[in-house]
Amino acid sequence: MDNKPVKKEEKKPVDLLDVLLDQENRDPIVLQDEKGRQLTFEQVAIIPFDLDEKTRKLYVVLKPLDKIEGIADDEAVVFVCDQDKDGNTVLKVEENEAVAISVFDKYYDLLEEAAAKAKTDKKAAKAPAAKKAAPKAAAKAAPAGKTAGKKTTK
Repeated sequence: MDNKPVKKEEKKPVDLLDVLLDQENRDPIVLQDEKGRQLTFEQVAIIPFDLDEKTRKLYVVLKPLDKIEGIADDEAVVFVCDQDKDGNTVLKVEENEAVAISVFDKYYDLLEEAAAKAKTDKKAAKAPAAKKAAPKAAAKAAPAGKTAGKKTTK
């Protein structure tokens, strides 16, 4: 038996943006608040959002899995993707309530579009094979956003 010390496998840092954009990832998102508490969230959506003609930001809608004072069980929080001084992706609560509401509105619009597309696809699937249209590429929305504003999830 060899008694040489075994080097522990070094963990490779994971970029938060890679985790958020990974469509296969179903793991909860764990964030740390200003008091050092770890809070667990379920990712609801990533939303690219144009603040004006020149500024586009990425927002993440997260639903708390832990009880957070002031946030009901059926509410979500909008976070904005930002970078820290080292260039790492961080999430910050979107403090501009008007922006947070606009991000939620865009999220709800995307949900309605997806529902309408699913209804159209369901009708097309029932049509005879000769009448079926060629499949269309589906557009996906990316979740994003942090805000002091909160919204009830559907």
